[in-house]
Amino acid sequence: MTDRELLAYTLLQIGAISLRPQEPFLWTSGIQSPIYCDNRLTLSHVIARRLVIDSFVARISEQFPQIECVAGTATAGIPHAAWIAERLGLPMVYVRNSAKSHGKQNQVEGRLLASQKVLVIEDTISTGGSSLAAVAALEQECAHVLGVAAIFNYGFASAAEAFAKKNLPLLSLTDFATLIQVALRMQRIEEGDVEALEQFVQNPYGRT
Repeated sequence: MTDRELLAYTLLQIGAISLRPQEPFLWTSGIQSPIYCDNRLTLSHVIARRLVIDSFVARISEQFPQIECVAGTATAGIPHAAWIAERLGLPMVYVRNSAKSHGKQNQVEGRLLASQKVLVIEDTISTGGSSLAAVAALEQECAHVLGVAAIFNYGFASAAEAFAKKNLPLLSLTDFATLIQVALRMQRIEEGDVEALEQFVQNPYGRT
């Protein structure tokens, strides 16, 4: 079993990812999705949490050796960013969804230096909008954003296009294609469900 497969298996085992092809979940955006991802559950499972952080640290050390600061997205990316920063011995900041309306009106919390090489940590990539908004906030503070790293990537074409347009690397520990193959082996879905799941990823707005 590859690292990507082991993580997909673990996320399914702890219920962080649920598959319901016949009875889709309703997202806040109005999208009806046969997949629901809640990687916050990894916080409560020691083995899963260690697997995620070990995977992040290994991949980051390999692909982003020049990293100088870790940035977590609010709120789901914050704990993972903190653990990664601790393991790598690096400073950490986090990015709010929007600037505070009081005090210093910060959107980026923590000490961020101009031109500091930063990697954004996200739990899940769907459309990529929230991650790219965090990147924009960091760049507004004159940070040099190296890329975005996430636990799971749905694999939407719109997200891939958005990251490509910005010429921004996207690292994901596991993804939709891996998940489907692992779910089949675990008998969480049947062969007949695969087409519906693939159609969703190809056109997530088709079931609104």
